[in-house]
Amino acid sequence: MRVTLHVVAGPQTGRDFTFDQHDTFMIGRSEDAQFCLPQDRFFSRHHCILEIAPPQCFLRDLGSTNGTFVNGIRVETAHLKHGDRIQGGETVLEVEVAGDPSEFVSQVAGSGERTEPSLITISCLNCGVPAQAEASRPDAKLSFVCDDCREKLRKNPQPIPNYQMIRVLGQGGMGSVMLARSVRDGRAVAIKTLLPEVAVSEQSLKRFLREIEVASSLQHPNIVSYLEHGTHNGIVYLVTEYVTGMDASKLAKQRGGKLNFREVVKIIEQTLAALEFAHNKGFVHRDIKEQNILVDGAFPNYLAKLTDFGLSKSYKQTGMSGVTMVGDVAGTIAYMPPEQVRDFKEVRPPSDIYAIGMTAYSLLTGAHALDIGPKAGVAETVKAIFEKPIIPIASRVADVPSRVSTVFEMALAKQVDRRWRSAGEMREALLNAVG
Repeated sequence: MRVTLHVVAGPQTGRDFTFDQHDTFMIGRSEDAQFCLPQDRFFSRHHCILEIAPPQCFLRDLGSTNGTFVNGIRVETAHLKHGDRIQGGETVLEVEVAGDPSEFVSQVAGSGERTEPSLITISCLNCGVPAQAEASRPDAKLSFVCDDCREKLRKNPQPIPNYQMIRVLGQGGMGSVMLARSVRDGRAVAIKTLLPEVAVSEQSLKRFLREIEVASSLQHPNIVSYLEHGTHNGIVYLVTEYVTGMDASKLAKQRGGKLNFREVVKIIEQTLAALEFAHNKGFVHRDIKEQNILVDGAFPNYLAKLTDFGLSKSYKQTGMSGVTMVGDVAGTIAYMPPEQVRDFKEVRPPSDIYAIGMTAYSLLTGAHALDIGPKAGVAETVKAIFEKPIIPIASRVADVPSRVSTVFEMALAKQVDRRWRSAGEMREALLNAVG
């Protein structure tokens, strides 16, 4: 499946933007917008953003002055379909949703005609309730779990063969995490069950498992090891080593919302060691936050391990997540740097460095580095990422040495070339800052 945006009116008529996997697309007068419209005075600097997970396409206005219109109606958000027209000022874009030509045999040899997506009937893998979904071909086979079953399976995950389930450790956007024991050798493990948010093809599931197979090659003392993965009754599961203790977010909550700077340094320098190793092997995490850093032991002997390496990328780019900016919960993007928000597909190591700065800031202060409230929506968060400066650590917590604050604040530069050049360089500076 693919989505194409055709510019049909305005200063840049004739341009096309095509998406065949999960991505974001920002429109505005700013130079950092993917579709930059400096000539169209009716557009705001960061006017609106689209999230595209073919065949889905979702638009969100970013509090623009003159508004974003879909088919002539001003909207704050909109699910877009084939033929819809987006307008702001003089510029108009038309949405085209089409099947993937590589999966479609044209009835007319050599024909360049657009292939309409097929509307097929599918059934929930858990309860059998029928539903309809768009697919590239009428004979496509899709895996699907309905909303009711997805919620039930989050709370009460299915047992996985060859493992004895002990208890649920946590629940998140992608699924649940359980503590289990291997029937074969009695080893304690963590099992993450992943529930696709939308109907996904067999090819997408296979691609997701291939990408997890690649990520499982990362073996480092500060990275949670993948042990096994597979599917059971249509649900993807990942088996990893079990880390006793808790994630850094829960640790901070246990201490009243924040940690002493020496504890934060201990946790972050180990996470940076993990990132340096992974970046040197060509991996980017993409989803660093307190919840993805597991901490075992007692200070000063903390052992920090980074979990879910590459999981967010694989989950989204294989289409399992659908669109994620639909709700007003901005937690999924709050730690992303500008370049990751504007172009989800092209994410490099500097994005991880920014996210580790956000994570450290939160652990130190119990607050977000940007001037946004705890209930800020997606639009407010996105605008802050691009337009608002960070609040200095010193203005929130007085007892953090300035040399330590400087290391973390440099990681939070909006411009990539003003951040630390590598995780290793940042780690060295951090250790030097605490002597």
